[in-house]
Formats: sequence, C-alpha cells, structure tokens
Amino acid sequence: MSEWVAGVDLGGTKIEMGLVDPQNRIVSRLRVPTDQHEGPEGVVERIAQNMTRLKGALPVGQRIAAMGICSPGPLDHQTGTLMDPPNLPGLHHAPLRQMLAERLDLPVILEHDAKVTALGVFHYGVGRGQRSMVYIVVGTGVGAAIIVDGQLYRGEHNFAGEAGHITLDRNGEACHCGSRGCAEAYLSGPSLARRYQQALERLGEGLPDGDQQHVTGEWVAQLASQGDALAGAVMVDAGEALGAMIASMAMILNIDLYVVGGSVAKAGDLLLEPARRTVPQYSFQSVSSQVRIVATELGDDGPVLGCGWLARQILSKHQED
Repeated sequence: MSEWVAGVDLGGTKIEMGLVDPQNRIVSRLRVPTDQHEGPEGVVERIAQNMTRLKGALPVGQRIAAMGICSPGPLDHQTGTLMDPPNLPGLHHAPLRQMLAERLDLPVILEHDAKVTALGVFHYGVGRGQRSMVYIVVGTGVGAAIIVDGQLYRGEHNFAGEAGHITLDRNGEACHCGSRGCAEAYLSGPSLARRYQQALERLGEGLPDGDQQHVTGEWVAQLASQGDALAGAVMVDAGEALGAMIASMAMILNIDLYVVGGSVAKAGDLLLEPARRTVPQYSFQSVSSQVRIVATELGDDGPVLGCGWLARQILSKHQED
C-alpha cells in the first residue's frame, strides 16, 4: 500500500507520534506531554495540532491517509473506547477513536499498546517470517501479546496475555494483584528495586533515604552490568522467573519465539541468559529445545510501527467498503 500513515503511542506522561512512509519507515517523529488532566478533548486537540506538524514532513502532494493509536488498557478495541486504564485516569471512558476520527477526518483505529508493539515486532522486527510469536513486556508490569498464525489471540473477553500473573510459587512473594508468587512479583521493574533493597537490608546495609526514590529496575540492571554482585544476583533471579514463565507458556501454547521488550528488558542478556538456562528445567525437552528468547531490536519504534500497520489495515477495510 502506497499511503502515508500516522502511528501514535499514548502513554500516561507522554505521546509519541510518528509519520510512517509507504515503505514502513518512520520518517518523522514527535514527543509531546500527555497532560491528561486537560481531559479527552485536550488530548485529542494536542494530537491534532501535532499531526499538522508531522504533515510538514510529507512530500508535495501526499497526505496522511489513516491513523493507528495505542494506549495502556483496559480498552475496548471494537468500539475504540478507553475503559479505566490506571495510567490514564484523566481519560477514563473516553471514546477516543471516534473523537480523533471526527477531529482529523481520518480513519482511526485504537488498540492496546502491548498488542500493537507485538504487531510491530511481528511484521517489521525479529518476528518477520514467523507464523506465531509471543511478545513479552517487562517494565512497570509484566504482560504478553500472543500472535497465532499471524493473528492476535485475544481470548473470549480480550484478556489473553496476563503472563505476569502466572503463579511461580503458591507461597511466594505477595503481588499487587492480591495473589502470591506471580512472575511479576520477581520480574517487574518495581520488584527488582524492592528485591535489591531487601537484599541490602539482609546484609545489614541500606541506601540513604534520599537515594531510595532513585532505585528503579533499570538502575539495578545498570549496577549489575557494572559488576555489582548483589544486583547481578537479583537479575539472575528475575531471569529465572522469566524463564519459568516462558516455559509454562511454551508448554501451553507450543509457540517457539518469545520476544522480550520494555524498560527492564534493556538489560539484555543479564536477564535473558538466565531465562534461556531455566526454560529446560520447567518444560519437556521436546518443547524447550525449540524455544528461542530474544530481545526486540525495534526499541521505541515498535509501538509506532505497529500502529502504522493497523492504520493500513483499517484503511484497506475502508477502501473495500
């Protein structure tokens, strides 16, 4: 398809916008604050104003033909409505797709951010040429998007992919979801920070009060990469949790490729090597021998490219109608 499209990644604090050319390359991008306190109308207007800026990168005679936008869930992808995403309280129950379509006079499609990123990786990243794939987000939370035979698998109520709440230990650490021993309780960024601080306390050490607010999962991963033994042990433990989680998914789904992204995943092999070593311990050899665990190479481009791909699909449907 020869059309130019826009991809928009709507987050709690910022909006990433990209202009995608007919060869599926991001040729111009913008980052602006979400300012969700201004409500849905303010966010829609900010996106519209910056669409005008993106149009400045278009060749003469070309136009933006459609937009794909993603956001944290929960959302209703069929009606294009945000439900009550915790990271976007100012936009609860906003009919975002309809508002943007009317404001921009364009076909617009709204989808969950993890699912969109999975589509970007599947079509333009390491997932190219595969039949099926699981994309795992490891950041503030842990979730997954499942692609089977080229199609997103949603489950009956669009809840499929809550891999972070696979139980690894029935009597394990408390998870914020109310259960115990969830993968997310060992693997997410906040969990890495908490476990590192707990490890320091067991050694009779600690961080000055003023430094505690700076402890994040990314910071722990950085310490580990610099040779900090305690941080390294926390990362190994997290990687083993990731491996056990993937082993369970592989046994259930019989999918071979697991692509890991998100802020914590930037740790690379510090996280992924322990995961690879752990998978065979919790799955059949016939299953584990096929499993591949890799980091996404698209970085922040994944959501924008995935939104662009969706924009092309909705545009094609509009043209058929």
